[in-house]
Amino acid sequence: MSNVIELNDNNFDEEVIKSSETVLVDFWAEWCGPCKMIAPSVENISTEYAGKLKVGKLDVDSNPNVSSTYGIRSIPTLLIFKNGAPVDQIVGAVGQNVIESKIDNHI
Repeated sequence: MSNVIELNDNNFDEEVIKSSETVLVDFWAEWCGPCKMIAPSVENISTEYAGKLKVGKLDVDSNPNVSSTYGIRSIPTLLIFKNGAPVDQIVGAVGQNVIESKIDNHI
């Protein structure tokens, strides 16, 4: 059972901007190898941080509005949102421990 929310241009404001929880957003694409490499870590984090962190994935190819709003140029890019604003960013395929240490600074 996955705790990862599928985000898109239509539900982004409701799920991320208006969220009372800290949110980790994974900007990815189907063709992106490094995105697939970090997907298990994102999945694990969604389970380990359940109740403390909301985790969502946004396909940049299908959702150009949100991607351009946040200046996503390279994927994977992970943005951490708190109180509706991005507070941290990770670009590239990194280890789960790197992602968790950034998250821990904001929850």
